[in-house]
Amino acid sequence: MNNNELAVSCKDTKSLTGAYRQIVDRYDVATVDLDVEGAALGDIAAADRRAQAVAAIQKERKASGKPLAVWLTLAADPDGLTSQGQVIVAHTLAGGVELEGVNIMTMDFGASKPAAWSMSRAAESAADAAHGQLAALYRNAGTDFGSETLWRKLGLTVMVGQNDIAGEIFTLDDAATMNSFVKDKGLGRLSMWSMNRDRTCSPNYPDVSKVSDGCSGVVQGSQLFSATLANDVGLPTPAVAPSPTATASISATPTTDDPATSPYPVWSSYAAYTAADRVVWHGSVYEAKWWTRADVPDNPVLQGGATPWKLVGPVLPGDRPSPKATVPAGTFPAWAPETIYHKATEFSSKGPRSRPSGGPWETARKLQSRAPRTPPGQN
Repeated sequence: MNNNELAVSCKDTKSLTGAYRQIVDRYDVATVDLDVEGAALGDIAAADRRAQAVAAIQKERKASGKPLAVWLTLAADPDGLTSQGQVIVAHTLAGGVELEGVNIMTMDFGASKPAAWSMSRAAESAADAAHGQLAALYRNAGTDFGSETLWRKLGLTVMVGQNDIAGEIFTLDDAATMNSFVKDKGLGRLSMWSMNRDRTCSPNYPDVSKVSDGCSGVVQGSQLFSATLANDVGLPTPAVAPSPTATASISATPTTDDPATSPYPVWSSYAAYTAADRVVWHGSVYEAKWWTRADVPDNPVLQGGATPWKLVGPVLPGDRPSPKATVPAGTFPAWAPETIYHKATEFSSKGPRSRPSGGPWETARKLQSRAPRTPPGQN
């Protein structure tokens, strides 16, 4: 997301307190999770403002009989919290916040994870290290907690399936391992990123090494990451997979299609396609199963009969556009904005990239003043 953390942008503690209070009161929440990442990690002044504001609201809520639990969510690697993360915890405690716990994000480890380690082993290592770090941080703040209490003050968030870093895949076996680890240690929290990814990718999503927010990139069958992680830990267990959303996006940079090296037209959200029409999208060839428009061919969440596209295969090296039929100039009258066109009227006009210059067109209904290549909603 392209935004700034509130404590970084709001330089006045009183105003920041009011902004947090608005959210807490509006939704009448009993728990808040402060996710501190990016530039906010190194902003000590913002950390102090955040701590003072949250501590003030905690005191207000406690006095009114509505206590507010506060979690910090911070990045971690197999060695536990980063040095910046530890500073954030220290300043939060020093500012008077009563932390319910610290939730570490055990994902996207990169070079910090030994190549032979599974994602669950790296996550366990991160948790073990963070447990010791929390003990030291609380001790420095004037409080000594026992081991079991510290485990309850620690949470884990995993990224199921394909992580943002190539080669890092959190499997269903990893989920089962983490479930056992959490129950054995008595952690206070276990989360996953994210529920809408808890499904097998569509057959039309050809490269599962590219992260999608609509599927996991792992063949799950009837299994759910959420159910495996939550098994017998006192958390709600989903009975069925969440319903697919209408749209999904890919976080990795997709292949850019070049019409000059594509054997079929590059898919366009403005074009309508009929059965057997073929297009190129993100380096693959797709064939329409029925009439469709604005349905992304590689939608990762649509399964089987729900998608109007069938994956044919990849665009191959050396592929070039197929020759396109043309008609001699003057065969059909040129399009004119003042002309009223009735259904099935033929004319010529310079179309989008998927059509030859001057290619023939046929109206699907009566219209006037709308050029054939104009996107919907525009005149």
